[in-house]
Amino acid sequence: MDQASLTQDPIKAKHRAMWAMGDYDRVSVEVVGGLGPVLVDAAGIAPGEEVLDVAAGSGNASIPAAALGARVVASDLTPELVETGRQRAEKLGLALDWEVADAEHLPFADDRFDVTMSCVGVMFAPFHQPVADELVRVTRPGGRIALVNWTPEGFIGQLFAAMKPFAAAPPPGATPGPQWGVEEHVRRLFGDRVSGVRAERRLLAVDRFTSGEEFRDYFAAHYGPTIAAYRNVADDPERTAALDQILVDLAETHGVTSGSFGWEYLLLVADVA
Repeated sequence: MDQASLTQDPIKAKHRAMWAMGDYDRVSVEVVGGLGPVLVDAAGIAPGEEVLDVAAGSGNASIPAAALGARVVASDLTPELVETGRQRAEKLGLALDWEVADAEHLPFADDRFDVTMSCVGVMFAPFHQPVADELVRVTRPGGRIALVNWTPEGFIGQLFAAMKPFAAAPPPGATPGPQWGVEEHVRRLFGDRVSGVRAERRLLAVDRFTSGEEFRDYFAAHYGPTIAAYRNVADDPERTAALDQILVDLAETHGVTSGSFGWEYLLLVADVA
């Protein structure tokens, strides 16, 4: 899909705008920064390998992969995040290729990459099967697909479930993003095109917040999907107050005040047949 099509497609335009809200780069650095290196390590990325990071954001996984000496292409739907990542990489003296691209229509040749990865990125594309098809298509036979995605039962999966009544309706036929955190779902998406699947659920320890209110205020200011939910009910003070309380309660239920605030994710690596 070319840039004109991305701009004209209302679903893509909506997603681009949502992730440009607030400051997701800050979230990726301050809160979930540990996920990128975990993914790069699990993928076994080596110097000289051709690596594609899909829905890369500002480079949570791309930059650590490039620091190892891989030849990295970082792609994302949101130009603002791509530009932020480019600037950060330049300051670090790392050479990456940065591309604005749609995970459902990747502008790369078949069998190009040794490793194709995504760190809590592709899960937010509304239609899962075309994304899975593209991940396989661009990865060479014998290469690896490596993914980190939030689980439905974990904190972020529950966050999206809690925000759903307050958010705009998803496009018809869309699948909830946290399904990418279910091993059986991902296996079905890839089918017999992959083998040797290694998958495990892990916890990301988050120590950025000391109260439910602090978590709520931070995500309401910086995290695009939360900002979008608040904007969707901005004209309804009762619903806004309800969303306020739900986010506080959710964070407290998951241990934000206890020092054991853990966000569950699925780490999955598969070999392309």
